[in-house]
Amino acid sequence: MKCTKLSLLLAGLLAVSSGYAQTTTTPTAPSPSATTTAPSTMKLTKEQAKAEHDRIEEAYKTDKKACDALKDNAKDVCQAEAKAKEKVAKADLKYRESGDQKHAVKLAEVKAETEYDVAKEKCEDLKGAAQSDCKKQAKDVEKAARDAAKKSAKT
Repeated sequence: MKCTKLSLLLAGLLAVSSGYAQTTTTPTAPSPSATTTAPSTMKLTKEQAKAEHDRIEEAYKTDKKACDALKDNAKDVCQAEAKAKEKVAKADLKYRESGDQKHAVKLAEVKAETEYDVAKEKCEDLKGAAQSDCKKQAKDVEKAARDAAKKSAKT
């Protein structure tokens, strides 16, 4: 039973992490399950950056409001996902504004951090040793992602 829950949690974590790689091109606010735009090497103008920042803020408000209908840990997970999506989108925007490699590394680190935050919140549904194992696995995944980001910065 514990293995099944951990397997489901890992599958969810992978689904969330792979979701960050998807792109949205519409100027409207994405649904709570949609993700941010993928990093681009094309620099944004100040006007484009402001418009994108406003879109990110509006999407976050919409996503957070959608969480109000939920209860208990499902609401906490939803809010963590909304905040994670916002943080990743802002880090991506910063990278697209500057085009600087250090911001690309920061984006990868933010993705790792937010995936961990969401996974950790999902672990709250488990009890005892299963919860501890779940959080440990989530931390290990975060550490590996951070290490990969730092390694890519050196190359």
